[in-house]
Amino acid sequence: MLRRQAIRPPSQSLSRPKGGVHLTAEDKHRSKIITVRNLVNRFGPQVVHDKLDLDIFHGEILGIVGGSGTGKTVLLKSILGLHKPTSGSISFLSDEITANHGRTGPATWGVLFQSGALFSGLTVLENISAPLLEHTRIRRETVKELAMLKMRMVGLSLNACHKYPSELSGGMIKRAALARALAIDPPIIFLDEPTSGLDPIAAEEFDELILYLKNHLDLTVVMISHDLDSLFNTCDRIAVLVDKKIVVDTPHQIVEANHPWIARYFGGKRGHTHRQRIREGTKE
Repeated sequence: MLRRQAIRPPSQSLSRPKGGVHLTAEDKHRSKIITVRNLVNRFGPQVVHDKLDLDIFHGEILGIVGGSGTGKTVLLKSILGLHKPTSGSISFLSDEITANHGRTGPATWGVLFQSGALFSGLTVLENISAPLLEHTRIRRETVKELAMLKMRMVGLSLNACHKYPSELSGGMIKRAALARALAIDPPIIFLDEPTSGLDPIAAEEFDELILYLKNHLDLTVVMISHDLDSLFNTCDRIAVLVDKKIVVDTPHQIVEANHPWIARYFGGKRGHTHRQRIREGTKE
């Protein structure tokens, strides 16, 4: 059974300008794993991103939110190398992804899609084994052992090995998809609405799982989420897509951002409990 992980207090933010990337004092001493500069994504006359800048730091959990049409999925696909931006650059360490002309990003990255996106004709064990068979030369027997190890790592019973996706619950699908994303020991994983469709108990357990894996595997996690509980319980920083750019800050600071959409998003009844908890924590 996983132990509940204590939520790390966000680092103190520097005074920040309007819009753009806001670095904390701690950020300036952390290594950047992904760098996005002057990103422009245009579809005909519609501009989705206009000279967007973003830094993703090693070992952090970064949450991405934004209204409908702000380009959350487009940003994720651009970083993954699945979409070629109109202009700008995206780099993973010293490798510029955007120079690869639309090829996928490093094969060592892990991705959990919103619906799980498991192969319906493969069993759970076969789904988790797929990346190992595709990207390594490991013997099949060893692949099977590693796949079962990943299942145990995400809290899946080995009884699910030979089940097909149609035989799994929503929570089991998410865990199986996460195990597949972790199959080749990625340094960074991307999660698209990881708690979407889960009941509150399953969603909380999944949040704890992400924290557990991040802390024990030295993972960097980037996740798109509208789940305020997940954002505040797991994220070191939250990135908000507004006005074709991005505003990034710690959970403590993002709720105080002077922007109408951000204030409305975090300022409603759903965000009241989290804002109150943050203020009480600050007083302590």
